[in-house]
Amino acid sequence: MTLPDRPIKLYWHEKSGHAHRAQLMLSLLGLPCETIRIDLAARAQKAPDYLAISPFGQIPAIEDGGTVLWDSCAILVYLAKRYGGDGGWLPEDPAGAAEVQRWLSVAAGPLAAGPAAARRAVVFLRSGGDETAKAAAHALLEVVEAALAERDYLAGAAPTIADVAGYTYIAHAPEGGVSLDPYPAIRAWLARIEALPGFTPMAASPVPA
Repeated sequence: MTLPDRPIKLYWHEKSGHAHRAQLMLSLLGLPCETIRIDLAARAQKAPDYLAISPFGQIPAIEDGGTVLWDSCAILVYLAKRYGGDGGWLPEDPAGAAEVQRWLSVAAGPLAAGPAAARRAVVFLRSGGDETAKAAAHALLEVVEAALAERDYLAGAAPTIADVAGYTYIAHAPEGGVSLDPYPAIRAWLARIEALPGFTPMAASPVPA
């Protein structure tokens, strides 16, 4: 694997699950990284200089030499294709690639509307919680639990970017009032991800009583 000539710039916030996806992938691949904190409370993500990098004003974004990318799942695809070595993080075969893409779509849809939205209500909006998002989270987790009861990782026997995309918001679901106690296969999967060489955690937030 060829390393970049200079550290990859990661525009990031320590409590953003989307940003942690990119940070985790960079760490798992052992890539040099320069983190640039975007102050979400001050709405720095909407400042003109950042909008020139990420036009929707969202984090994360990366700069790798002359390549500038936003959207966490697109960043995972780029890093896997550019630096992923033997291609295990993003399979080349049609069925394997489609399986990963299916879970990336889940990350952008049901995961965002479920665990991520429930956590956002508590951690960022300081509300009493989002019951609709909690219900959506449990509906998602039941599907994930069934999948992981049959395999070690979301897309098969080995970790892929599907697992990186899914890990953070599922691991931190309790911060949104969504318990993982009913999901033993998910908890075992989280432990497998956390045991991977290069794993780096996201900052924890208090779990609601």
